[in-house]
Amino acid sequence: MERNLENPLTQMRKSVEKLGSSIESYGKKTLMRFLIARSMNPEKAARMFCQWKKWRAEMVPLGYITDSEVADELAAEKIYLQGLSKNGHPVVMVKSNKHFQSKDPVQFKKFVVHILDKTIASSFNGREIGNEKLIGIVDLQKITYSNADLRGMITGFQFLQAYYPERLATCYLLHMPQFFVTIWRFICRFLDKATQQKVRIVTSEEQKEEFIREVGEDVLPEEYGGRPKLVLLQDVAVNY
Repeated sequence: MERNLENPLTQMRKSVEKLGSSIESYGKKTLMRFLIARSMNPEKAARMFCQWKKWRAEMVPLGYITDSEVADELAAEKIYLQGLSKNGHPVVMVKSNKHFQSKDPVQFKKFVVHILDKTIASSFNGREIGNEKLIGIVDLQKITYSNADLRGMITGFQFLQAYYPERLATCYLLHMPQFFVTIWRFICRFLDKATQQKVRIVTSEEQKEEFIREVGEDVLPEEYGGRPKLVLLQDVAVNY
């Protein structure tokens, strides 16, 4: 298997160099995420990789987004980081009824990056492997139309697709109200097939039990069938 992967990896490296960039300091597992996201096409993967490097340099010049850059979004206390699932994936949660469309689109985009980077960083101790994945839980309980931020959800998923390829293990949607079904169908127009397949809408008791089993009672907060308390994103320390 390893030998079969060498050819597309080698071709991708050459394609990246032709585009005037370099894969220096990036390991196989990182490059493989881009290849998988582009159906093992080395040229397409190379373009995606180069676009990602350019975006990171512009969006995250320090290598991470500081709390002070997203202070308004953090103040809403809507994002929680719960530790590692049974399969070792960091679990990030959002309580959607605490979210309202941002008045500062730039800060919101930085907040999305802050969430994703910090969640991924929480799964390793100072050394990134390159293939870490995360589990997202979106709780839609008690939301109203004012919480249903289409642009925000689309931005989050598009960032995952374009700049965090193969980082999403599963995204669970909980307590989806009837009015949100139409909204979700609209959002799905902006999601690629691979992303849609990773989204699970939890409704039945059987699905709830499977959700608890897959994530783990040691990670899920009490109100979701687990044991620990909710832990705010800003209360978790990580090494980037």
